Amino acid sequence: MANTFLTPKKIISGSNALETAGSDLKSYGSNALVVTDATMVKLGNAAVLEEILVKEQIAYTLFPEVNFEPNDIVVKQAAEAYRSHNCDFLIALGGGSPIDTAKAVSILLAGNDKLSSYMGKVIDIARPALIAIPTTAGTGSEATRFTIINDTETTTKMLLSGPCLIPDLAVIDPKFTISAPKSVTAHTGIDALCHAIESYTSRKAQPLSDTFALSAMDRIFKNLEICCTEGSNTAARIQMSLAALEAGIAFNNSSVTIVHGMSRPIGALFHVPHGLSNAMLLEKCMQFAAAGAVDRFAEIARHLSFTADADDAAAAQVLLDRISTLLRNLSIPTMSEFGIDHDAYFAAIDKMANDAFASGSPSNTIREVTVDDMKKLYAEIYR
Repeated sequence: MANTFLTPKKIISGSNALETAGSDLKSYGSNALVVTDATMVKLGNAAVLEEILVKEQIAYTLFPEVNFEPNDIVVKQAAEAYRSHNCDFLIALGGGSPIDTAKAVSILLAGNDKLSSYMGKVIDIARPALIAIPTTAGTGSEATRFTIINDTETTTKMLLSGPCLIPDLAVIDPKFTISAPKSVTAHTGIDALCHAIESYTSRKAQPLSDTFALSAMDRIFKNLEICCTEGSNTAARIQMSLAALEAGIAFNNSSVTIVHGMSRPIGALFHVPHGLSNAMLLEKCMQFAAAGAVDRFAEIARHLSFTADADDAAAAQVLLDRISTLLRNLSIPTMSEFGIDHDAYFAAIDKMANDAFASGSPSNTIREVTVDDMKKLYAEIYR
């Protein structure tokens, strides 16, 4: 079977990547809308970008209104800012939220003001140039054809997709991740791990996506804890930035599965940051998924040199144990510790399970996943 493999048109990565990319930015337009958030402004990351834009004589408008759960209202506001300031290309600076927002803005600029009309469709639009500069090592959105936006009318997270949403240029500069606090580093790092494991254990996995997924997992297991305990360790930060990119490329050409499918409803209803909700789900969901793909989980464990056991079940269990240990070491909070009310959560299980199933992601799991399966998992995961 033939496979298509998609990546950004150009990737610039490593120390001082943004400075290196200065002349490239100029080739995409003369007036940028910089889609970012207040934290990027506060930390000075936006100022770093602004200095380069000034140096390259690129006009720009800063739109720092994105929050950690981008919604259709903010996207519309950003599109209006783009039009009113006569911008001709987009730069996203931040974690997955600004990058996803910028992708969604590019959709609206094609003329349709209702994002929900693109649900379930392969989006094919003529859009302005889009540059993604991630400041966390996790979402991989700088390399994917997906954007996730909250629909304020239905309180669901819309998964919108199309090859045209892959950024033209991804600038992977690890210096931006150094300012991320330990919790953000941990949660976004687990998001990247989810991307890689889900990609490798998906029905849609292909040889090239497997290559990127395995490399990402190797980097994450070796470097994520170091980044959390030694935040200024540049070498480890570089490795995690590359891992996030690789994991993004992997699932962009394969798919995510049950973790992401079940994570989005939790985020939409209880305002849990995406990486954290994935981390809360990862252990139980992988235990469920491994029962239907023991060989694939075993292959990961052996590739990462966690075990040489020839027995697939035993090798797969070693990987599951490593995942559990990593989550414990990163002090991932439980749902109750985060503040999710028990009664409200259990009252929402039916909606969450149905919304998760409707997203299509759980069905990519090699083991068959039903709505009832997810209802049971949601109940088991709450602590």
